[in-house]
This record gives sequence, C-alpha cells and structure tokens, in this order.
Amino acid sequence: MKLIANNKKAYHDYFVDEKYECGIELFGTEVKSMRLGQCSIKEAFVRINRGEVYVYGMHVNPYEKGNIFNKDPLRARKLLMHRSEINKLEGEIREKGLTLVPLQVYFKGSLVKVEIGLARGKKLYDKRADIAKKDQQREVERDYKERLR
Repeated sequence: MKLIANNKKAYHDYFVDEKYECGIELFGTEVKSMRLGQCSIKEAFVRINRGEVYVYGMHVNPYEKGNIFNKDPLRARKLLMHRSEINKLEGEIREKGLTLVPLQVYFKGSLVKVEIGLARGKKLYDKRADIAKKDQQREVERDYKERLR
C-alpha cells in the first residue's frame, strides 16, 4: 500500500465512526499524476447524489505531459462502492446527521483507492480535550526519555 494523500485535519475536526474503502473513477493522466504524488484531499468532502457517491474538492494536479488529455483538477470524481454500502451510508447520514469525509488516498496494487469515513463533527471543547491529551502524552514521553539518559 503506497500512500498518496492523507487528511489529518479530518481526525482533528471529526470523530470517525466507520471507515470504508472504495475505488475511484479516474482518467489516465490523473493516475499518472497521482503516481507522482500530486494529489490533495485537505479541502475535499463526499456527497451522495442519486444513489452514487462523489468526492468534491479533491485536487489532482494536471499531468505535465498530458496536454489535451488533462481534466479539470477540481472536478467531481465518482467513488465506486456496492449498492448495499451506499444505501447503508445514506440511511445513517439521514438518521444520525453524520457526514462522509475522505481520509486517505492510496495505491493498492495498481488500483487507486480512497478511504472514506462516516464521521460526527467535534465541538470546540472536544478539540481542546484532544489537544490537551496529546500535550500530556508528549510530556510523558519526554520524561521517559530523560529518565533513560
């Protein structure tokens, strides 16, 4: 598994309940550009339209040697999932008010995969608690290192 893009901000802004792996519909020049690591999902989000899942705001830089075959870098890209998974996600989004967030993009063999997460939004106090926990963990590790010296 070769990681192309990671969305660390999603873990800061959301509680991720479930993760799903899905394929993505791409053109040849986009895949070549991704092989060079030129992809960003920091501002991306996922929506379900007419029973199909799309990722919006995912930026794939145009391939240098692609000339007329290059597509719009910010176009909506279709995600490939089973119908039963899409129906399940649609139901949970309606009932519980959850959202879909892209977490990472990676190569699995020769295929490009996108990991999306079913997530709940964090409140400000939740974010502060997470930051405090990380600071405390950092302090513990620092003290442990000093004891070993």
